[in-house]
Amino acid sequence: MLNVTNDLLNATKNYMNITWDDPDTDAKLTGIIARGMNYLNQTAGIDLDYTSESKARELLFEYCRYTNSSALDEFQNNYLHELLALQIQTEIMDNGS
Repeated sequence: MLNVTNDLLNATKNYMNITWDDPDTDAKLTGIIARGMNYLNQTAGIDLDYTSESKARELLFEYCRYTNSSALDEFQNNYLHELLALQIQTEIMDNGS
């Protein structure tokens, strides 16, 4: 399982307006974040950096929001352009080095 830092967990909670501290909520959200990181890394073909403000971090937050709202099936359709752009960007970076 991917490492979900407390900073990333807290940033995700802030983005999703989760203002309470609850171990069960934190455990559920940590799992969602890890699955989102795995999904986006597989989509991009590389391990992305989620520690800085970036498109990868934005997509991760949205993945978590959709999943938490039981709407994951809509995420890919609604963010298809951004996911394709992420793939293209990483492919260009890979070919350029």
